[in-house]
Formats: sequence, structure tokens, C-alpha cells
Amino acid sequence: MGKAIGLADTVAKYERNTPAIGVFVAGDPRINPDSRLRCQNVVKMVADVLADRVKLPDGSPARVVYAPILVDGEAQADIVAKQFQDAGVKVLVCTPDTWAFPQLSVISLLQQFPKDTPINFTCGNSGPKPGVVFAHAINGALAQYGRLSHLNVGTWPDTGLNPVMTENTAQALVDWASAAITTQALKGRRVVVFGHDSMGMETALAHVLPTRQQFGIEITRLDMKLLADMLNKKAYKAEELKELRAWVDRLVGSRLELRDAGDSEIFNQSLALYLIARDLLKDLDAVGGGFMSQLEWGSDLRGTPLPVADAMESFFNSSFDHNGRKLPVPFATEADVQGLLTMLFFSSLTGGQPPLFMDFRKVWERWELEGLAKKVGVTLPDDEAWAVKGLVDGDNSGSASFDWAAKPGASIEEIMARVSFPLQDFDYFPGKGNSVTFTSPGGLSGIAGRLTYSSLSGLFGMNWDEAETAEVPDALATALAGSTNKEWPHTFVVPEYATMYEYKHYPPANHFHMIQGLSPARLEYWMDLNNILSQVYWAARPAFIEGVDRPLPLLYLENGGENHAKLMLGKKL
Repeated sequence: MGKAIGLADTVAKYERNTPAIGVFVAGDPRINPDSRLRCQNVVKMVADVLADRVKLPDGSPARVVYAPILVDGEAQADIVAKQFQDAGVKVLVCTPDTWAFPQLSVISLLQQFPKDTPINFTCGNSGPKPGVVFAHAINGALAQYGRLSHLNVGTWPDTGLNPVMTENTAQALVDWASAAITTQALKGRRVVVFGHDSMGMETALAHVLPTRQQFGIEITRLDMKLLADMLNKKAYKAEELKELRAWVDRLVGSRLELRDAGDSEIFNQSLALYLIARDLLKDLDAVGGGFMSQLEWGSDLRGTPLPVADAMESFFNSSFDHNGRKLPVPFATEADVQGLLTMLFFSSLTGGQPPLFMDFRKVWERWELEGLAKKVGVTLPDDEAWAVKGLVDGDNSGSASFDWAAKPGASIEEIMARVSFPLQDFDYFPGKGNSVTFTSPGGLSGIAGRLTYSSLSGLFGMNWDEAETAEVPDALATALAGSTNKEWPHTFVVPEYATMYEYKHYPPANHFHMIQGLSPARLEYWMDLNNILSQVYWAARPAFIEGVDRPLPLLYLENGGENHAKLMLGKKL
């Protein structure tokens, strides 16, 4: 008779079970010993590349295991599948170097994992014992029954017991694995949102069920009254608040605008909000958050307006605070959940780069820039993209990561030397307090975009383009900032392919977001694995750019193209 096993009734400390990557090779029982040894060496070679270069969303190294056992048939498939399951494998990489039999090997192993387990086939373009032939066979077999897989036909030597893959092969594999580990690591995680959809912004709605269904992410919703009560009760460590304020005073000095002791106390309350919300997110083991603010918190005179939370939001999104370096925690102003998710995915795909939250504020076309430049006595250059094409002034009162005030590699002191805390507009924010402001330097490159959702398809999409920040002359930068809100952060964004005409007509919301260090291929792999529609409608961008984009999965090619196939797959979610 069986007997139930009771688990511990108290757990003082636990470590979250993070997904591992499992690397294996399909084999053929007929190949000679040297070919079998070469297959084992290939598996280890691929696993070592992944272990060295793939990061989890928090920037720590991904856990990678590999199977020396060649999956020749069903018996070996069962053994390796069990080894992987025991090791917590949730991402699969197969590295064929010889011919094998799809159903006897990979399919028998794959059927023992959930249907949404990411799988990649990385091989050399081998001739003697053609692993590439098997890769095409298994990739085609999976596509026939609607199973998404990604093929990476790379390069390593056809002969020799210890082949080494080329850098291009490795980068394609690392991009895919980073997208896969991000997808799996975020399942079961949660974000915390204080308040409801701010200012009635439908584009900021928390689509709780679709978010749970498509990403496996939970949205914990807390009322802002909790923060108000905790602020009133001083539910934070008073000594730490003093340390945080002293840190700001030391690094910002007179750039913290205060008229009197009353302003100083209000700013302290904004800092206390950061400490309170930080501890709440930590208690809930959350990976991101958002704060509604408007209108009820700081602007509705029927109640008691409270201080703005700009400093809190910026601290969350930054890679440091008064305690030193830390992991950025994506945090959205105005409870913009789709903005929060965008920043969470962008940051996670890069192993923890700080995300930028912006208003899609004003698009400046060339002719408008010329007019403003003439007023301030600036001549536009003829050889810089921002002056020829135009730019977007991205600015918002909250959520701007301090890191975006300086170039990568800058010290905390160098970053904060470019940051100011001016008083907010008291007409809009009668609760008073200070905003955050800086002007981002030019040359910061990455991806700018935003997640979308439509009930028509029931799917999320991503509107995106490669982008770079512009370095404009000081006089013109001041005039640009003065044309909107000079007391807010400003980042001048130039999209790679979108024209300014397209850019100002196609934004899916009033907010957009940017991240450094994210390649198009890595983003595209992630969109595939999460069935995200790609909204890249820029006339100047080719449908496929070799060396930039990932190859389209065969499943898409066989089903009418990427977005058509994703719409079909969406019906199964």
C-alpha cells in the first residue's frame, strides 16, 4: 500500500526553481565510434557556449546541462528525457551532427515535455555524415503537426573530433536561447500594480486573463489606499529614509529644487514611497510594478492630493539606488500595464538592462526642426540622421531610469551629476513634489517599441523598430524641451526605418519604451516563442535582413507567413 509523503510545514528560505537549458544530440546506431565521440564533443561544445553567454532575466548565468548519451532511439529518448526532467530542463537544444531518425529520436523525447517547450536545432552544414539533413527532416516533421521549432544551420568543420562553431553560429544560438530562457523564466512570475487604469487610458489596461494565458505572468492588483495608509503610518525604516535623502543631497545638491521645509518634507514622502513599494514588491517576489497616480492620488481635489511618485518610479527602473548597484525593476507610471510588460520583456531579454519609459510626445519632422533651429540660431547638420530625418521627443513625468542620463559605463556619480529634481506643475499635481529631469546623450542604440493588445485577435503584438538617441546642440535641446515640459526627462529618439510620417501615425499608445543591447533577432525569437504579432509596417524596412533578423520558422512559411500563422496558432491558446 502506498503512503503519502508530507512536506515541511514551515519554510524559512527558499530558492525559486529557475529553468535549465538541456542540450542533446540525435544519433544513428549505425555510425562508427569516432562519429559517436564527435557527436558527444559537439554537444559539450554547444553547451559550453550557452553556459558562458546566456543570462537569466536577472543577469545571472543560465543553468545548462547536456546529455553525453546519443539519442539513437526510443530507449535513449526516455533516458535523456528523464535526466532533463530531473534537472529542471524547460528549454531544449538539439545539435545533430549525423543523420538520425526523427520519430525514433527527437519526437520520442519531445513528446515527454509540455507542448510549448522551446526547441532549437543547431548544426553545422555538414557533408560527411549529414546532421544538416536530419535537421531539415525533423524541422519539417514538427512543422507538419503544427509544432514551432527554430533551425540554426550554422558552421563548424566537417571533419575532426573537436569541431568549433563560428561566432555567427554561436550568436544566433545565444539569441534564441536568451529568448527561450526569458520566456520560461517569466512563467509563474508576477508584477504588482497599484491602482487601476489611470486617466481612463484603455491602452494601459491590465488584460489579466490574456496576460496569464499568453505569458504565464500574474498581475497582482493593490489599491493605492494601501500605499497612502503605509505612508501615513510611516511603514518604512526612518533611518534608511535619512540615508536615501542624504544620498540624494550629496549627489544632486542644489539641483533638487526646494522652496522651503514644506517642499523638503514632501520630497521625503516621495522617497519614502520608494522604500515602501520596494519592500512590498520584495515580499510578493515581484519582477515589476506600476503606479496609477493620476487622478486620485495626486490630482483630485475632492480628496487629499498626495506627492508625486516620479522619484520612486525612476529608482525602480535604475540600476542603482542609495545602497549601490542593483537589478532594475521595470516599473510603469500611470499603471500602464502594457508599458510595464514591454519594459519587463525588453529588460529580461538583455539580462537586466535598465528600460526607458517615455511619452510618445512630439514628432519633429525636418521642416519643424529647421524652424525651431532658426529661432535659436542653430544650423542643422547635413550628415546626421536626426537632422535629415527628424526625431521624437520622448519625455514623461515618471519612470525615467536614471541610467539613461549618461552613456553606458558611467559611474553612479557621473549619472546623477546630469540629473535634476525640479518642482512639478502644481496645477496638474496639487499634491506637489518633484519630478526627475535630464537629457539623454546621443548614441544610445537598441530597440524602441511597445506591446499592444487587440480583442479582435485575442493576441498581443509588438510595434517596434531599431532606434538610436540623437545628440543635438544644447541650445536646440533646450528649445525642444521647452516646447513640451522642460521639467521632465527628454530622450531624442531616431528610428532606423520608420519615417517621421509613419512614426506619428502608427504608435499604438501615448507611451513607448526603449532598451539598449537588444538585437532584432533576439526580439523576433521571443515574439515567436510567445506568439506575438510583429507590427513592423515601415515601408523602408525589408521583410528580411540577413545577419540582422532571425530566419523565419518553417511553420510560418508553410502557413501563409508569420502573422497569419500566429493568428492560427492563437486560436489554440
